[in-house]
Amino acid sequence: MSEPKAPKIEFPCDYVIKVIGNSAPDFTEFVVDVVEQHAPGISEDDVSVNESSGGRFSSVQLKIVATGEAQLKALFEDLKASGRVHMVL
Repeated sequence: MSEPKAPKIEFPCDYVIKVIGNSAPDFTEFVVDVVEQHAPGISEDDVSVNESSGGRFSSVQLKIVATGEAQLKALFEDLKASGRVHMVL
């Protein structure tokens, strides 16, 4: 019996990413700037921010239009390479 395969994402599509990092006054702006390089056209309605209860971490959730796996891979790599991002979901 073969293993069930994960459903393939059909591009282009709306895609939500969550970026978690240390809280800083410019963290949201930084995340949006990096994401804009890979998925231009983000509006304020597409971005939401949550702070951790202790205030040490910020979570920025963004809705983008994903155009392909290469775009998402490059976006995740750029965010992680910054050293400011702990996790991208």
